[in-house]
Amino acid sequence: MSESSYRYRLVVHNDFSAFWALFTDNLINLMVLAGVCQFVFQMPPEIVFGRIVPGAALAIIAGIAVYVLMAKHIANKTGRDVTALPYGISTPVMFVYLFGVIGPIYWSTNDAMLAWQVGIGAGFMGGIVAALGAIVGPFLKKVTPRAGMLGTLCGIALVFIGSVPLATVFEDPIIGFASMAIILWGLVGRFRLPFNIPAGLLALLLGTIVALASGHASISFDGVGFYPPIPYFGDLMVGIQHLFANPELFLVLVPVQIYNFIETMNNVESAEAAGDHYPVATCQVTDGVGTMIGALFGSPFPTTVYIGHPAYKRMEAHAGYIIGVAIVIPFAAFFGFLAFLNNLIPVAAAAPVLVFVAISLITNTAHSVKPEHMAAVTIAMLPHVSNFLITKWGSLLNAVGSMGVEGLPGLGDEALTAALLQQGAHYEGHLALAQGAIITGLIWGATAASIIDGNFKNAAGFSIAAAVMSSIGIIHAGTLQFPQISGIVIGYLITAAFLFIYPLFIRDGQLSNENAVLDEPVPASR
Repeated sequence: MSESSYRYRLVVHNDFSAFWALFTDNLINLMVLAGVCQFVFQMPPEIVFGRIVPGAALAIIAGIAVYVLMAKHIANKTGRDVTALPYGISTPVMFVYLFGVIGPIYWSTNDAMLAWQVGIGAGFMGGIVAALGAIVGPFLKKVTPRAGMLGTLCGIALVFIGSVPLATVFEDPIIGFASMAIILWGLVGRFRLPFNIPAGLLALLLGTIVALASGHASISFDGVGFYPPIPYFGDLMVGIQHLFANPELFLVLVPVQIYNFIETMNNVESAEAAGDHYPVATCQVTDGVGTMIGALFGSPFPTTVYIGHPAYKRMEAHAGYIIGVAIVIPFAAFFGFLAFLNNLIPVAAAAPVLVFVAISLITNTAHSVKPEHMAAVTIAMLPHVSNFLITKWGSLLNAVGSMGVEGLPGLGDEALTAALLQQGAHYEGHLALAQGAIITGLIWGATAASIIDGNFKNAAGFSIAAAVMSSIGIIHAGTLQFPQISGIVIGYLITAAFLFIYPLFIRDGQLSNENAVLDEPVPASR
């Protein structure tokens, strides 16, 4: 078929299966943020379901509109089918905003309204930072090996998108296993289901039916109504003014938004590895503007290109699956059906879809990088394991404290750190890796891949960049700071010096490692 005669079909049959996967992902995020805001931060339903959820839905509409047009343009330009980029609320950044921005305001003031106002102010300012990523995004994409970008995504997929939902399945095995079996059959194994019903839809239906039968779900129409998105200029300005009056909040905001535009860059790279080439700068601007629109209309939470494009590409979806999300999610948000679905669909029924997204991303990465770069992918994943440990250790102490136990030391207490070390739990090392884990993973993965390729100057450049970011607190520190010299900074500089200087004394052709252990050769057939 010639490019001139090619016409891209926005909606194809395969979009139906992909829709249920992306819809479930967005739905779970909205359910989680609504639950935390309502029950942890005591925000009234009129703020949660009347402002935050409709604002988030409007941001999703705005971003999806751009990505649909982008997919259509690229498909018609190249004369081949492409899969539109998935889009929604950034899951990792959502938790940072909940417990790093909104939570501290609420806990210090007990003012849920002020916490929401500061949240949307932080969202708006963060959207500006994310959009500015378009200036450096293309350069970073050019110099960063694919193994570094995809490897750090694999780390997130492994511990947060895969392991946590899988644990949810095992917490409620009767519901979770019923849905998991369908996902493994239809999405992982890619076997046909009766009447060609999408695996994601059948998994949700079966899990919900089992939950209703066992009393783990209920049908309730509380909260159903009409909640149109409305701009909140006054509240937004109050939040922004509070941010500038308390600039320490920017120490959380700026690093997490740096993470957000790197997440977009990584996910665009993931799409390119799957065969669809999108302009990273345009995507970063779209995500930033979408976040700002959401903040203006009441949602504090940043939006981004979603992780998992390879899974939807594998399903041979076009743009219809994100169009469906742009219709169904806003409908549920504007008419209060999110509260209804929150009561109806158990988390264990939806969790297997996220497990599939994690499996698909890691598998696709293994196929899209050079085999020798899998070592770089592996090291890029490791900081996220540390991040997971630090997060769960904090959750453990909070849980014990909520039971009324008094006098508990906090994480970082000197005596507790020493006791943990005696038990083989290296708190200080894991903490350093956890702080800025996605950037740390990207740097170490890119460094390793560059060394494997013999591109030592590029590897040294990443070490220098890591030293700079570490000195000002973007990585390996809890907050931004004036430049400081630490052991980690010195370590990065020593690494950079070695990578710059040592190759200068090696003759051409002598950089191979004669002592390396090679795979045993396959014996010749007789």
